[in-house]
Amino acid sequence: MYLFSAPFIDGHKNDRQINHFHYKIYAMKTKSNTFGVVFYLRKYKANRGKSPIYARITIDGKRVDISTKRSIEDKFWNGNKGLAKGSRLEIQSLNQYLEKIKARIINHYQEMILNGKLVTAEGLKNKFLGIDKQEYTLSKLTEYHNTQMQQILTWGTMKNYFTTQKYLIRFLAKKFGTNDIYLSEINYKFIIDFEFFLRSWKPIDHQRPLKNNGIMKHMERFQKLINLAKRLEWMTNDPFLNYKLKFDKVERGFLLIDELLTIEEKEFKIERLKQVKDLFIFSCYTGLSYIDLINLTPEHVTVGIDGSKWINTNRQKSKNPVKIPLLPKAIAIIEKYKMHPKAIHEGKLLPGMSNQKLNTYLKEIADLCEIDKNLTFHIARHTFATTVTLTNGVPIESISKMLGHTKLSTTQIYAKVVETKLSHYMNELRSKLATFKRKQQKQDIR
Repeated sequence: MYLFSAPFIDGHKNDRQINHFHYKIYAMKTKSNTFGVVFYLRKYKANRGKSPIYARITIDGKRVDISTKRSIEDKFWNGNKGLAKGSRLEIQSLNQYLEKIKARIINHYQEMILNGKLVTAEGLKNKFLGIDKQEYTLSKLTEYHNTQMQQILTWGTMKNYFTTQKYLIRFLAKKFGTNDIYLSEINYKFIIDFEFFLRSWKPIDHQRPLKNNGIMKHMERFQKLINLAKRLEWMTNDPFLNYKLKFDKVERGFLLIDELLTIEEKEFKIERLKQVKDLFIFSCYTGLSYIDLINLTPEHVTVGIDGSKWINTNRQKSKNPVKIPLLPKAIAIIEKYKMHPKAIHEGKLLPGMSNQKLNTYLKEIADLCEIDKNLTFHIARHTFATTVTLTNGVPIESISKMLGHTKLSTTQIYAKVVETKLSHYMNELRSKLATFKRKQQKQDIR
């Protein structure tokens, strides 16, 4: 702590009505903040010969003013000390009152520093005044979101939000030396600084650096948190207003028909690989995601409008209804596991396994089948949309329904990657054009 003198000029429009003078200021300097508190008179607001006394808080060059609800005649004010002058009892009482205000401001400042809060002039003012707005911080927002959404969002989605939250905490620690921030302090610069932090983040463990789409997913989740704060009226500004998410276009991985048949025909001696293969193939012929497949019970197999067996369920991710006519290979896998002890015990249609284990074993299957692709369970869903259905002439509208997509545009992504189908259509077009040309030549001869 130290004292210093500095010239004081009030920052209001009526500066000319206020005399220049020097004052003594209480100040602290920490690792990241310079902090000062001083009392001054707003002479342009004088009423009946008395000017109101204000406290000015200055942190890192930014200042805010707080009314003390007290006034005094200018002649009894010591501008250099920022206190009333004289020995009268009422003067002593006023100075004690001002010292108590200063002490409260300093205590709030120290408390915020000790609690690792981001300290700003506006935030300290809110803390002093007890304004509810000061309670609205990023940590309180994420806490509210996680509490409200844990019963709505899947664990996988919630886990992604927890990861984004960890990156935000790391960013705050590196950028501001704190673990929290008032929502009112989040602006456009905060947004782009966070993106730059994600792009420059270097993991210290086995994790790989974030790629653009991974970064954009974190920014997208952060934007959803901010939108929640706006709906709750915890924020008035929109820091994402001029920010655009920029995802790189990525082709969806899927198996070609030869690769799919290679896995289908491969015989495995290890029981766990047999089971993983069957779950994967079932998804290839139904388009079900991992979580929707694992949640299937015998009751989800119904008789469809055509009298054959259908899967009738709802996607856990979107709650959209999904109705899928079962192909023979999918039916065969259901029959194979009808009496499986684990499936019966869990009340499931098929025996379950964690997604992590499935993906680990699928990499083993890819090696044994000599398939040079990053084989994951989600590739089965893409394979259903492309190799199994789209390339065999199933209308994209029907595929969209079976996949449980909300928008047709989501399904159309698959149409862009099926080069084999494009080749088939072009070959048909070549034949038609050749036939048309021959007919035209015969007509010319006649």
